[in-house]
Amino acid sequence: MKISCEKARKEALNQINYIKTCVLAQELCLIIRTHRAVLEKQDVRDCCGFISTLFNETGCKEASDLCAIAAEAVMESEEKYLTLCEQSCKKYIDSKSPKKQPLGRASYVA
Repeated sequence: MKISCEKARKEALNQINYIKTCVLAQELCLIIRTHRAVLEKQDVRDCCGFISTLFNETGCKEASDLCAIAAEAVMESEEKYLTLCEQSCKKYIDSKSPKKQPLGRASYVA
């Protein structure tokens, strides 16, 4: 019984960590790219910098580095920013695809 509770706890914590890093980073990135036309360069820079730290927390070093560089590039060149942002997204997707986090099955909660 104790082992199954500990396993359920570990799965729940893994889901929480996945959502607070991976899912949040993906959603923020999508919002930024979707609303890029109305955001100021500084807005994008700040958000991309934050997303870079989220990628870093998930262990996606390459995506994190590219996102950090894109965050700085947006201040100088829209084209360079978009290219780096696209590369960062691809690196992140490539690194997460083989070991996609399952949401697990529902457990009874008393």
